[in-house]
Amino acid sequence: MSRLTEDNVALAREIIARYPRPKSALVPLLHLAQEQNGFVTRESMAHIGELVGVTSAEVYGTATFYEMFRFEPVGKYLVNICGTLSCALMGAHDLMHHAEQKLGVKVGGTTDDGMFTLAHAECQAACTEAPTLQVNYRYRFRVTAQDFDALVDDLRAGRLQDEIPAHGTLARVRQHIPADRGVGAVAPELVTEGPAWLNGEAAL
Repeated sequence: MSRLTEDNVALAREIIARYPRPKSALVPLLHLAQEQNGFVTRESMAHIGELVGVTSAEVYGTATFYEMFRFEPVGKYLVNICGTLSCALMGAHDLMHHAEQKLGVKVGGTTDDGMFTLAHAECQAACTEAPTLQVNYRYRFRVTAQDFDALVDDLRAGRLQDEIPAHGTLARVRQHIPADRGVGAVAPELVTEGPAWLNGEAAL
Protein backbone atom coordinates (compact mmCIF):
# COMPACT_ATOMS: atom_id res chain seq x y z
CA MET A 1 0.00 0.00 0.00
CA SER A 2 2.69 2.46 -0.97
CA ARG A 3 4.38 2.45 -4.37
CA LEU A 4 2.42 1.49 -7.48
CA THR A 5 1.92 -2.22 -8.03
CA GLU A 6 3.48 -3.99 -10.98
CA ASP A 7 0.16 -3.98 -12.86
CA ASN A 8 -0.35 -0.29 -12.17
CA VAL A 9 3.19 0.53 -13.33
CA ALA A 10 2.33 -1.10 -16.66
CA LEU A 11 -0.88 0.93 -16.82
CA ALA A 12 1.01 4.07 -15.84
CA ARG A 13 3.44 3.59 -18.72
CA GLU A 14 0.50 3.20 -21.11
CA ILE A 15 -1.01 6.45 -19.78
CA ILE A 16 2.30 8.32 -20.00
CA ALA A 17 2.69 7.29 -23.64
CA ARG A 18 -0.44 9.28 -24.54
CA TYR A 19 1.20 12.60 -23.68
CA PRO A 20 3.87 14.64 -25.49
CA ARG A 21 5.73 15.12 -22.20
CA PRO A 22 5.72 12.49 -19.44
CA LYS A 23 4.93 14.98 -16.66
CA SER A 24 1.70 15.90 -18.45
CA ALA A 25 0.35 12.57 -17.16
CA LEU A 26 0.62 13.58 -13.49
CA VAL A 27 -3.11 13.98 -12.82
CA PRO A 28 -4.23 10.61 -14.24
CA LEU A 29 -1.30 8.93 -12.47
CA LEU A 30 -2.36 10.50 -9.17
CA HIS A 31 -5.85 9.14 -9.74
CA LEU A 32 -4.30 5.72 -10.36
CA ALA A 33 -2.38 5.91 -7.07
CA GLN A 34 -5.49 7.00 -5.18
CA GLU A 35 -7.52 4.19 -6.71
CA GLN A 36 -4.89 1.67 -5.60
CA ASN A 37 -4.63 2.83 -1.98
CA GLY A 38 -7.75 4.90 -1.34
CA PHE A 39 -5.50 7.96 -0.91
CA VAL A 40 -2.23 9.26 -2.37
CA THR A 41 0.73 8.04 -0.34
CA ARG A 42 4.14 9.73 -0.13
CA GLU A 43 5.70 6.62 -1.61
CA SER A 44 3.35 6.64 -4.58
CA MET A 45 4.16 10.31 -5.26
CA ALA A 46 7.86 9.51 -5.24
CA HIS A 47 7.23 6.57 -7.57
CA ILE A 48 5.18 8.73 -9.96
CA GLY A 49 7.99 11.28 -9.95
CA GLU A 50 10.45 8.56 -10.97
CA LEU A 51 8.15 7.43 -13.79
CA VAL A 52 7.72 10.88 -15.33
CA GLY A 53 11.12 12.39 -14.48
CA VAL A 54 10.19 15.01 -11.88
CA THR A 55 10.73 15.36 -8.14
CA SER A 56 8.22 14.10 -5.60
CA ALA A 57 7.81 17.75 -4.55
CA GLU A 58 6.56 18.58 -8.06
CA VAL A 59 4.12 15.68 -7.89
CA TYR A 60 2.91 16.88 -4.48
CA GLY A 61 2.59 20.44 -5.80
CA THR A 62 0.30 19.24 -8.58
CA ALA A 63 -1.71 16.98 -6.30
CA THR A 64 -2.37 19.66 -3.67
CA PHE A 65 -3.78 22.02 -6.31
CA TYR A 66 -6.83 19.75 -6.65
CA GLU A 67 -9.49 19.08 -4.03
CA MET A 68 -10.12 15.47 -5.03
CA PHE A 69 -6.78 14.06 -3.92
CA ARG A 70 -6.43 12.93 -0.31
CA PHE A 71 -3.16 12.33 1.52
CA GLU A 72 -4.44 10.48 4.57
CA PRO A 73 -6.75 7.47 4.77
CA VAL A 74 -10.46 8.27 4.46
CA GLY A 75 -13.58 6.16 4.83
CA LYS A 76 -14.98 3.95 2.13
CA TYR A 77 -17.37 6.81 1.42
CA LEU A 78 -16.17 10.42 1.46
CA VAL A 79 -19.20 12.67 1.99
CA ASN A 80 -18.58 16.27 0.91
CA ILE A 81 -21.36 18.70 1.84
CA CYS A 82 -21.23 22.00 -0.03
CA GLY A 83 -21.24 25.04 2.23
CA THR A 84 -20.88 28.00 -0.11
CA LEU A 85 -23.44 30.72 -0.67
CA SER A 86 -26.33 29.06 -2.52
CA CYS A 87 -26.14 25.91 -0.42
CA ALA A 88 -25.66 27.93 2.77
CA LEU A 89 -28.82 29.91 2.00
CA MET A 90 -30.72 26.67 1.39
CA GLY A 91 -29.81 25.01 4.66
CA ALA A 92 -26.36 23.46 4.22
CA HIS A 93 -25.33 24.41 7.77
CA ASP A 94 -28.31 22.56 9.23
CA LEU A 95 -27.65 19.63 6.91
CA MET A 96 -24.02 19.42 8.06
CA HIS A 97 -25.11 19.53 11.71
CA HIS A 98 -27.59 16.73 11.03
CA ALA A 99 -24.89 14.71 9.19
CA GLU A 100 -22.57 15.03 12.20
CA GLN A 101 -25.31 13.67 14.45
CA LYS A 102 -26.28 10.86 12.08
CA LEU A 103 -22.68 9.70 11.59
CA GLY A 104 -21.45 10.46 15.10
CA VAL A 105 -18.41 12.42 13.88
CA LYS A 106 -17.47 16.06 13.44
CA VAL A 107 -16.49 17.54 10.08
CA GLY A 108 -13.18 16.00 9.03
CA GLY A 109 -13.80 12.86 11.06
CA THR A 110 -14.20 9.24 10.02
CA THR A 111 -16.68 6.83 11.59
CA ASP A 112 -15.24 4.10 13.82
CA ASP A 113 -16.20 1.41 11.30
CA GLY A 114 -14.23 3.18 8.54
CA MET A 115 -17.31 3.58 6.36
CA PHE A 116 -17.73 7.36 6.22
CA THR A 117 -15.56 10.47 6.27
CA LEU A 118 -17.48 13.74 6.54
CA ALA A 119 -16.03 16.85 4.92
CA HIS A 120 -16.95 20.40 3.98
CA ALA A 121 -16.72 21.30 0.30
CA GLU A 122 -16.50 24.55 -1.57
CA CYS A 123 -18.83 25.19 -4.50
CA GLN A 124 -19.85 21.97 -6.29
CA ALA A 125 -21.17 23.91 -9.32
CA ALA A 126 -24.79 22.91 -8.80
CA CYS A 127 -26.11 26.10 -7.21
CA THR A 128 -29.65 25.72 -8.59
CA GLU A 129 -29.90 22.32 -6.84
CA ALA A 130 -28.88 23.47 -3.37
CA PRO A 131 -28.11 22.11 -0.90
CA THR A 132 -25.87 19.58 -2.60
CA LEU A 133 -23.44 16.95 -1.49
CA GLN A 134 -21.20 14.39 -3.12
CA VAL A 135 -20.38 10.85 -2.06
CA ASN A 136 -17.06 9.88 -3.63
CA TYR A 137 -17.75 12.73 -6.08
CA ARG A 138 -21.15 11.36 -7.16
CA TYR A 139 -23.79 14.07 -6.74
CA ARG A 140 -26.93 14.28 -4.63
CA PHE A 141 -29.17 17.32 -5.10
CA ARG A 142 -31.62 19.27 -2.89
CA VAL A 143 -30.72 17.05 0.05
CA THR A 144 -32.95 17.07 3.12
CA ALA A 145 -32.15 15.52 6.49
CA GLN A 146 -34.42 12.63 5.59
CA ASP A 147 -32.64 12.19 2.25
CA PHE A 148 -29.30 12.10 4.05
CA ASP A 149 -30.50 9.45 6.49
CA ALA A 150 -31.79 7.29 3.63
CA LEU A 151 -28.52 7.74 1.73
CA VAL A 152 -26.40 6.65 4.69
CA ASP A 153 -28.66 3.68 5.40
CA ASP A 154 -28.53 2.59 1.75
CA LEU A 155 -24.74 2.87 1.65
CA ARG A 156 -24.36 0.90 4.87
CA ALA A 157 -26.65 -1.82 3.50
CA GLY A 158 -24.71 -2.02 0.22
CA ARG A 159 -27.70 -0.98 -1.88
CA LEU A 160 -25.77 1.66 -3.85
CA GLN A 161 -22.62 -0.30 -4.77
CA ASP A 162 -23.46 -0.18 -8.47
CA GLU A 163 -23.81 3.60 -8.34
CA ILE A 164 -21.15 4.67 -5.83
CA PRO A 165 -17.88 2.69 -5.75
CA ALA A 166 -15.37 2.85 -2.92
CA HIS A 167 -13.34 6.05 -2.54
CA GLY A 168 -10.53 6.37 -5.07
CA THR A 169 -12.37 4.64 -7.91
CA LEU A 170 -12.54 7.24 -10.65
CA ALA A 171 -14.35 5.02 -13.15
CA ARG A 172 -15.12 1.33 -13.56
CA VAL A 173 -14.33 1.29 -17.29
CA ARG A 174 -10.66 1.85 -18.05
CA GLN A 175 -9.95 3.77 -21.23
CA HIS A 176 -7.77 1.87 -23.65
CA ILE A 177 -6.58 3.40 -26.90
CA PRO A 178 -5.03 0.97 -29.41
CA ALA A 179 -1.66 2.15 -30.71
CA ASP A 180 -3.00 2.59 -34.23
CA ARG A 181 -5.86 4.82 -33.02
CA GLY A 182 -3.89 7.30 -30.93
CA VAL A 183 -3.50 10.92 -32.05
CA GLY A 184 0.27 10.71 -31.61
CA ALA A 185 2.08 12.37 -28.73
CA VAL A 186 4.17 15.11 -30.30
CA ALA A 187 6.15 17.58 -28.20
CA PRO A 188 4.95 21.16 -28.84
CA GLU A 189 8.37 22.29 -30.07
CA LEU A 190 8.20 19.66 -32.84
CA VAL A 191 4.88 20.87 -34.25
CA THR A 192 5.45 22.57 -37.60
CA GLU A 193 1.91 23.47 -38.64
CA GLY A 194 -1.45 24.34 -37.12
CA PRO A 195 -4.02 21.68 -36.24
CA ALA A 196 -5.99 20.19 -39.13
CA TRP A 197 -9.28 21.68 -37.94
CA LEU A 198 -7.74 25.16 -37.82
CA ASN A 199 -6.19 24.81 -41.27
CA GLY A 200 -9.51 23.66 -42.70
CA GLU A 201 -11.37 26.54 -41.10
CA ALA A 202 -8.85 29.05 -42.42
CA ALA A 203 -9.27 27.65 -45.94
CA LEU A 204 -13.04 28.34 -45.98
